[in-house]
Amino acid sequence: MKKFLAKPYRWAAVLAVLLTFSFVFVLLDTFVIPKNVTEVKQREAAEQQNTSSEQQSAAEDPTESGSETKAAVTDHSYQDKNIKITIDAVQAYDTTIYVADIQLSDASYLKTALAENSFGRNLKETTSDMAEEHQAVFAINGDYYGFRNNGYVLRNGVLYRDTAREAGNDEALVIDDVGNFSIINENAVSADSLTNTWQVLSFGPALIENGKIVVDSTSEVSQSKNSNPRTAIGQVSGLHYIVIVSDGRTEESAGLSLLELAQEFAERGCTVAYNLDGGGSSTMYFNGEIVNHPTDGRSSQQREVSDIVYIGNE
Repeated sequence: MKKFLAKPYRWAAVLAVLLTFSFVFVLLDTFVIPKNVTEVKQREAAEQQNTSSEQQSAAEDPTESGSETKAAVTDHSYQDKNIKITIDAVQAYDTTIYVADIQLSDASYLKTALAENSFGRNLKETTSDMAEEHQAVFAINGDYYGFRNNGYVLRNGVLYRDTAREAGNDEALVIDDVGNFSIINENAVSADSLTNTWQVLSFGPALIENGKIVVDSTSEVSQSKNSNPRTAIGQVSGLHYIVIVSDGRTEESAGLSLLELAQEFAERGCTVAYNLDGGGSSTMYFNGEIVNHPTDGRSSQQREVSDIVYIGNE
C-alpha cells in the first residue's frame, strides 16, 4: 500500500474516489434514502382512540356513508349528496388554467394522504397513484413536506412534525375541523397550540388573506422562475373551495406568476388562498384521469411527491 501511494497522482486518484463516494452519499441521503418513517395508520389509530361514540356510530351506519351514495359523474363534474365538483379549463396569461369548484357537506371530505401511507423523508409516489389508493374523486399534489426537515406537518388531525421553518418563509395554511382556512406564521404559532385543526400545509406563500391579495409582482418561491406550473387552494365561504392548477414551461402554456395566480382566486371570490408545491409537481387528478399536463420542462410525466390533498368518501 505504501508503495502504491508513493506516486503523487495515485493520492489524487484515491482522493477523487473518496470525494465521489461522499457526493453520491449526500445525494442519496437527501433525495432517495427513506428516513424517520412512521406508518400513517399506526399514528391515526393512536390519535383516534378518543373518538366519540357518536362519530363511531355514524361511521358504522351505511346509510350515513357517502360511499353508499350514487354519484352523478361527467367528464368535468361529480356530485353526490356530500360532494359537488366542477372543473373548467380557461386560458389567461398565455397559460392553460384548470379550475375546480368544490362544495362539501363536511370538512372530513377534504383529506390528505402521504406517499406509501407513511410519514418520512424521501417517501414518494405520483399524485395519481396516491389518489387511486385512497379512492379519491379529486386530488392535487400537496406541499412536498418530505423534501425538507422542517415545516409543520399535520394531516387528517394527526401532528407528524412540529419544527418551524425559518422566519420570513414560514407561512402555513391551517384548515380547521369545520373546514375554514387561515394563515399562520410557524415562528409565531407553535404546532402544539393549534386546536381543532384538521390539516396544516407548509409551503406558501399565502396568496390572499382576509379577501385581499398579499403577493405582488416581485413575489416568488425561493429561486423559482417567475412563470411556473402552479398548484394552489382557496376558500370562498364555508365548505366552498377553489383549487387551481396551471400548466407551464411549454410553448403552449407559459405558466403563472404568484400575482397572476392570486388574481385568479380573487376573481372567484376567495377570502383565503395559499400556494402549494408547483413546477414539475403540479398535478390535478379527477375521476381516474390526470386533468392537466404535468411537466418539469424536460419531460412530460408526473413527478413523484410526498403527499396529496384529495376529496373523497373513503
